[in-house]
Amino acid sequence: MEQLVLLPGLLCDEAVWKGQVDALSDIASCTCMDWGRLDSILAMAERVIRLAPPEFSLAGHSMGGRVAFQVVRMIPKRVKRLALFNTGADAKPPGEAGVEEERKRRALLDIAKTQGMRAFAMQWLPPMMKPGRMTDKDLVESIVQMLERKNADIYEMQMLALLGRPDANPTLPTIKCPTLLLSGSDDSWSPPARHEEMAAKIPNSRVVTIPDAGHMAPMEQPEAVAAAMRDWLNIAV
Repeated sequence: MEQLVLLPGLLCDEAVWKGQVDALSDIASCTCMDWGRLDSILAMAERVIRLAPPEFSLAGHSMGGRVAFQVVRMIPKRVKRLALFNTGADAKPPGEAGVEEERKRRALLDIAKTQGMRAFAMQWLPPMMKPGRMTDKDLVESIVQMLERKNADIYEMQMLALLGRPDANPTLPTIKCPTLLLSGSDDSWSPPARHEEMAAKIPNSRVVTIPDAGHMAPMEQPEAVAAAMRDWLNIAV
């Protein structure tokens, strides 16, 4: 049984991985990390390193992908396979672009503090989804309820982690394990082209683009994501 460690993204928990955990239960024993009130990518990576098995496959979604880069940089020999979903390797951009990113994130923090997590979710979620997918009430409600399990203070801690994210680009050429880079075809936040660019720098990598999915691909298209993960877990190492 493969030991698979799953790293959720911003404000997400094990629910983001439920479709994959269920589909892969015959070949993988899954552990999903909880970031608690950690406020840096480094601290999150240190938690993974402390709690993970001696050897394991590692998958990270969105912010979790950024944590995964840090983990594989710190303990490359323990990570047997690496999967990066809907993510990126760049630090916060300099200049006006970085200022604008922080402004938008802090505006969402203000909504979380003054109006609550459901109001926050309804502002944050639409750009994360494939256009038109907000009409899928069951899917939207499952994501909103996941975000409501957190609070504004936790969002602030994770926001600070993202704003202070390290540049993972120097790590990419050093990654030796089989690596899957996956994005949704309609992910405007972390588009497929970004994953192609990262894959070009990682020697043993493969790119998968999931049709009809946005940034929340593991929840939007759980079966397709699980199928890609099964192929990745079946790579001999």
